[in-house]
Amino acid sequence: MGTLKDRLNDDLHAAMKSRDELTTSTLRMALTAVRNAETAGDAAKVLSDDEVLTVLTKEAKKRREAATAFAGAGRSDQAAKENAEGEILDRYLPAQLTDEEIAGLVAEALRAGGFTGKAQMGPAMKAAQAAVAGRAEGGRVAAAVRQQLG
Repeated sequence: MGTLKDRLNDDLHAAMKSRDELTTSTLRMALTAVRNAETAGDAAKVLSDDEVLTVLTKEAKKRREAATAFAGAGRSDQAAKENAEGEILDRYLPAQLTDEEIAGLVAEALRAGGFTGKAQMGPAMKAAQAAVAGRAEGGRVAAAVRQQLG
């Protein structure tokens, strides 16, 4: 099986052939974000699947935040478009964990690392994020860590 970037390219070509404008524009935006990440910094590099997932997660989060902002401003048509783009990106992301699953993984990571107080929030967050491995947004993980350390 090819890489996630290859899958995005293949799906882009299929969307172009079927004249699916929303999917085409969304995948073009996602691939542009991946290419920008590849060329950022001192030297260009090829992103691993995990790094591509990180880029796609950020793009999906941007769509959710934009949809919320548009809905709050009474722009339901633009909010619907942002939601639709987010749903397209969600096809490439791992399933999100429930709050109970996050709490269990965070508790296990804190126990394994011996983290007990709020003074250890930074290292505890790093361990918790590694345990969750991109299957939940950072804010949800941080809330679980704060609750369990607090």
